[in-house]
Amino acid sequence: MTSKDNCASTLAMVQKRIDAGDADAVEFLACTYYYGGYGLEKDVQRAIELWTEAAELGSIDAHYELGRSYYYGDGVEQDQVKGVGHWQHAAMEGHVDSRYGLGLAEYNARNYHLAIKHLLISAKMGSETSVDMIKRMFSDRIATKVQYAEALKGYQDAVEETKSHQREEAIRRG
Repeated sequence: MTSKDNCASTLAMVQKRIDAGDADAVEFLACTYYYGGYGLEKDVQRAIELWTEAAELGSIDAHYELGRSYYYGDGVEQDQVKGVGHWQHAAMEGHVDSRYGLGLAEYNARNYHLAIKHLLISAKMGSETSVDMIKRMFSDRIATKVQYAEALKGYQDAVEETKSHQREEAIRRG
């Protein structure tokens, strides 16, 4: 089977899942169009349409991508309020990158108290980027030493929770 056949086979399986109303399959196809993979041409507009459909079907990853697209104006007219709305929806469902996005949006709006609140939550969910942002805010005297320590400890606890003997053994074996 050629690579082209593999791409066609994968897309056919994805389409079956889409036909069954699978939000994750729609989100996967959206990413495929966004980056131009599996033999499909890059088409950001089609990706936006598919992320919108996937979000309506309940995909929190699609809400994150729409949030990013609207917040930064990537493939759509920039609408930061709409972007934040998508991130809020996904963050309420536990999407760590959306929570980070909310922290960054509040930081950019100079709402530092809310920024730290969001960044602490995402750090405790395992976002190293959030810890780095709080460290930067600490260096800039926006965050306190206690907040930075809380972010670091929360991040370390999250990383520790994901460790398992089986995972470490698999990593060791390569």
